Amino acid sequence: MKLLRYGEPGAEKPGMLDDGGVLRDLSGVVPDIADDVLSDAGLDKLRGLDPTSLPEVDGAPRLGPCVGNIGKFMCIGLNYSDHAAETGAAIPDHPILFMKANSAISGPDDTVMMPRGSAHTDWEVELGVVIGTAAKYVSEADALNHVAGYCVINDVSERNFQNNLTGQWTKGKSCDTFGPTGPWLVTRDEVSDPHDLAMHLDVNGQRMQTGNTATMIFSVAQIIAHLSQLFTLHPGDVISTGTPPGVGMGIKPDPVYLKPGDVMELGIARLGQQRQEVGQDA
Repeated sequence: MKLLRYGEPGAEKPGMLDDGGVLRDLSGVVPDIADDVLSDAGLDKLRGLDPTSLPEVDGAPRLGPCVGNIGKFMCIGLNYSDHAAETGAAIPDHPILFMKANSAISGPDDTVMMPRGSAHTDWEVELGVVIGTAAKYVSEADALNHVAGYCVINDVSERNFQNNLTGQWTKGKSCDTFGPTGPWLVTRDEVSDPHDLAMHLDVNGQRMQTGNTATMIFSVAQIIAHLSQLFTLHPGDVISTGTPPGVGMGIKPDPVYLKPGDVMELGIARLGQQRQEVGQDA
């Protein structure tokens, strides 16, 4: 299934994309794409519906983040061997974890606003993993059973804030609008192998990132198992699992960063596409 949320920010309704690409309203069935709806039982209930019996949504409404009530927005750094190579970083021994503030979460096509004075805002196409059932002390063998599904994430990053403002990467990752999520949540039964997904990102029509989840250093199962040893993963928690090469910071000899008016277009095979225009706070 492809589950999504549509409508104005803060007032999104739950929806489903049927096999013909028609948006169907789920608000008469579930309150949101969140919480227990993401469990195996909740998803089975939605799977049992006849999509044609659901109201068709007219027009082309704004798409919001594909998951509501996100508890934790976790990100894994330097998780692609080819991206680590382009940045000159050593391969980590364990998944590098940083957090993205929930106030950064935005819709897949919402405008990305560079913070005031920013001149080093960068792009990162990433595979998002959405937790469906609570995970604590789970094994790698069992980890994927706790996944509701997958989505596209743009881990937008302000590199000066990230690297030079003293402290953790979170400062450069948490600016408002820096977490476009969606367009939809593709349930795990439709993604047989999360490590065989082609990824891309264009800026102003120029291909910047081309990659595949096959070059992940730590697999989705390894990441979930590792994090679950540290704290409980709850339904609706999101893990952004790292980016392939081609980020602006890695361009030699001179890095390239976003500027107002730029357009990012990105996607992951079978998971959909995003498009964001870039603005800047006054």
